[in-house]
Amino acid sequence: MKRIVIVLAGILSALPLLSQETTSQSDTLRKDALNVFMSASDYVKKEIPFINYVRDRKVADVYIISTSESAGSGGMVYTYFIVGQGNYSGMADTVKCNISPDDTNDMMRAKQVKALKIGLMRYVAKTPLAQYMNINFTEPLSETVSTDKWNSWVFSTSLYAYSNSQKSVSYGYIDGYLSANRITEKSKFESYCGMDYQRDRYSYGDTSYYSTMKDYYGQVLYVKSINDHWSVGGYGYGQSSTYSNYDFRLKISPGIEYDIFPYSQSTRRIFTISYRAGLEINNYTEETTRQKMKEILAFHSLTAGVKYIQKWGSVYTSLAWSNYFFDWSYSRLTFNTSTSLRIIKGLSLSISGSASLIYDQISLPLGNTSLEDVLLRRKMQATDYQYYTSIGLSYTFGSIYNNAVNPRFDY
Repeated sequence: MKRIVIVLAGILSALPLLSQETTSQSDTLRKDALNVFMSASDYVKKEIPFINYVRDRKVADVYIISTSESAGSGGMVYTYFIVGQGNYSGMADTVKCNISPDDTNDMMRAKQVKALKIGLMRYVAKTPLAQYMNINFTEPLSETVSTDKWNSWVFSTSLYAYSNSQKSVSYGYIDGYLSANRITEKSKFESYCGMDYQRDRYSYGDTSYYSTMKDYYGQVLYVKSINDHWSVGGYGYGQSSTYSNYDFRLKISPGIEYDIFPYSQSTRRIFTISYRAGLEINNYTEETTRQKMKEILAFHSLTAGVKYIQKWGSVYTSLAWSNYFFDWSYSRLTFNTSTSLRIIKGLSLSISGSASLIYDQISLPLGNTSLEDVLLRRKMQATDYQYYTSIGLSYTFGSIYNNAVNPRFDY
């Protein structure tokens, strides 16, 4: 027994030395790894362990900017802009990752990791870790390319129902949606229709109050590319809404758009100015404040939109103005923004919001709205403004290296 204890004591005393040797070797490889500044999930860090995920862009060998756009298939296209610094200055690559609308979350993240690995390879090739990399090609190439039997058409439909009830309150909600889209580099056709139906009950004492709102809507948009800066198109929009006092509403307008930057750069920067003009045909459920039950109106709108994504952050901003020709005072001005800025090392500022000056409520019902309709939000109310805003600061400090992943007790 004494000999067994001595042997066990010897093994236990040697374990720290073995661990130290392994850690020392891993640490040597880690010091030689590529320093990369990017936003990375735990999954990415696990699947791409051969780089250092640093929090300070200034000490990075490479920084990666990622953007995403909706694809014509209903999926997404993720674009990764890889830019070298220091010893890697002058090196830059762009890698795209196509996500199908049928892909699961696991399939999506696997495709993203594969795209990042491909993009990082020529940078890793300049480090001592390159000797440990293997490259495999898993699929045989076909000599022919199959044609698309759908000719780029994509259809989508959904139906959603919700119900919640107790003794004094019950809610019921049904939402349906159908879309048919065809998007190519030369043209874009998008169409959808849908409905929202909500039925609520509120009981107080022996009295029950019921609230019903119905909204049916549909839109068709067609855009044709002229060149890398100009495009033309038109859209139609139809609606029937108990809340907005529309028994029937139809808007038809052609338009033109100019992008100061080439459309091919849309994943990084876009600055568009668009103009639309058209007709609006309205049949109202109740008589409006202008004593109208039906009318045909001419209108126009001017919109400027900016999207800018750089290593210091991102900016999404738009400013839209519209009015009716019969009376230019019936107008609306809307500003939207979503901005994320890296101020200094570890400090980020996020701002988002929307603000509107509203003077075009042409469907506003005549007469006073009952307290019941106001409380139950069954009818639109008069207003001359609307806004929402959010602002936040985040600050991270400490080690600039962020490689370890530990999922214990995450759930």
